[in-house]
Amino acid sequence: MFLCWCLSLVALIPLTTSINPGVKVKLTAKGIEYGRQLAVASILQKLKTIKLDDMSGKVRVSRIGKVKYRLRNMKMVDVGLPTAALDLVPGTGPKLSIVNANFRLHGNWRVRYRFIKDKGSFKLNGDDISFSTSLSIKSDPTGRPAVSSIDCGANIGKMSVRFRGGASWLYNLFKKKISRAIQKAMQKKICPLVANAVSDLNNNLKTLNVLAKVDKFAEIEYSMVASPAVSKTSIDLSLKGEFYNTGKHQEPPFSPAVFSLPPQINNMLYIGVSSFTMKSAAFVYNTAGALRLSITDNMIPKISRIRLNTQTFGAFIPQIAQRFPGLMMRLVVKMAKAPVIMFEPNNATVQSFASVTAYAIQPNATLTPLFVLNLVSSVSARVSVSGTRLAGAVTLNKMDLTLGTSYVGRFPVSTLNNIIRAVLNFVVIPTMNVQLAKGYPLPTLGKMNLVNTQLLVLKGHLMIGTDVQFTG
Repeated sequence: MFLCWCLSLVALIPLTTSINPGVKVKLTAKGIEYGRQLAVASILQKLKTIKLDDMSGKVRVSRIGKVKYRLRNMKMVDVGLPTAALDLVPGTGPKLSIVNANFRLHGNWRVRYRFIKDKGSFKLNGDDISFSTSLSIKSDPTGRPAVSSIDCGANIGKMSVRFRGGASWLYNLFKKKISRAIQKAMQKKICPLVANAVSDLNNNLKTLNVLAKVDKFAEIEYSMVASPAVSKTSIDLSLKGEFYNTGKHQEPPFSPAVFSLPPQINNMLYIGVSSFTMKSAAFVYNTAGALRLSITDNMIPKISRIRLNTQTFGAFIPQIAQRFPGLMMRLVVKMAKAPVIMFEPNNATVQSFASVTAYAIQPNATLTPLFVLNLVSSVSARVSVSGTRLAGAVTLNKMDLTLGTSYVGRFPVSTLNNIIRAVLNFVVIPTMNVQLAKGYPLPTLGKMNLVNTQLLVLKGHLMIGTDVQFTG
């Protein structure tokens, strides 16, 4: 299935390329080996299901004459695929080759010679079997990837049969002719079964999250934006890696920059996530109005001495207490523009530009505006992989306040620094972290698990190194 996942990404390549990727995926030799094991296991199970049709005919035996025979109930009892290779052909794609394969087959025989009828069993051994196939990936009518086997060739080097019971001595006189007949029939069976095993992978391909839902606001697209770079040791894939508002694909006013993954070989898979992907997320959530928070006093911890009421704010801005005595307040934090995400080695930061509007809540629940602050803040981000999702958490670094508009006269904004900082730490940051902890899905297929995962923050992008396991 791991091989299937990688090939499914290749199937999504558009006819033309014009943009840089937001996400890159590198499949290493270690990952290719895991894919080979899964592919061989799938083919092995198919080969074990081989059943040959009953065979009958006449054979002339020296000094005896014509003998009529019939072989029936031929079933595979064992298959061995000791040597298998999954090679990458630069500029082409994967090629699966298996050599030194073998099988064991049992069946029954019947013979008729003149007035003599007899029956028994036989055992057939096939050795030095080899076959290879190249893989073709296309899109099906629904736009999903479909994989198929092409250029398949099979050869059975050695075949031996031994008849037992009854007049088996008679069958053993012409067993070479029988072996050739069975060999020919078997060779015709191998490639169709290999093709069938490859075709069965299409059921799994339908689970590929090419367009993955994040939440009610957003989804992320993982279609290919360039042909894969295939070398002898790895496959490098370029994915769009862009967030969109759910059901509405609006391009942001910025484009992904060129980035590359540093050479790595320890894990099966490396995923590079550029700052563009994160910026597109910020753009989408800001466009959707999701980066807006209305804060009331009941959201402030009870142990805090800072309360959202005109008494607390009136201590710093006396005219508020004078004009609106004894009222509760509401703060509305709203992004002025999408936050800016920056990745530097071992450091991820987010800079945001917001407005903070303060309201007095009148007894009839109407809101009276008091002032509007301009808030520029910087937070440090901790990014992690949770399951198959990329998650995060932030902590406040610094903030800067300026007065935008005042409805109560001028006042020194610096007197509100402690209050606004407390509101950010008590409410805004924790609210953000609850959402960031949910994360967003990485490109996956079916019941794919990421194990031995490591994450590095590099200049302009994140790099995730991971091994892969499939369950179920």
